[in-house]
Amino acid sequence: MNTVSLTTRRLAPVLASALLWTLALVLLQGVARADDFTVKTNTFAGVKANTGFATITKSMDQATLTWSDDFTIPDAPAPHWQVVDTKGNVYLLQRLVAKNDRKNRTITIPAYVKDVAKVQIWCAYAEVLLGEATLDKPVKL
Repeated sequence: MNTVSLTTRRLAPVLASALLWTLALVLLQGVARADDFTVKTNTFAGVKANTGFATITKSMDQATLTWSDDFTIPDAPAPHWQVVDTKGNVYLLQRLVAKNDRKNRTITIPAYVKDVAKVQIWCAYAEVLLGEATLDKPVKL
């Protein structure tokens, strides 16, 4: 008996199974999940932040926050992203402008934030609210 054909016969089912699993994983990555979403806030309103809106997007169990193209970064020493959940907990997030004038237009919302009721722009230096954008209804992350 030929040893090559015996080895091929033994490996063929294993290779076929591996190929099918790989194909299934590739197809699943392209399919949108049922809990993925994109939600737009109302327009920012406040003393310094009063243009544009924010978008909350959840994809593949990761939530992000992005400001709109018409959003203007407030003239303040240390403006930061900040979110408020439905229980009133406030989460101070990244600065709007990082080192070397790099803008944090899109940031990842940490996993410990379970829902978002408001998106705020907060000056961490002066500890003052610069603007706030509400949602029509809270977003569960």
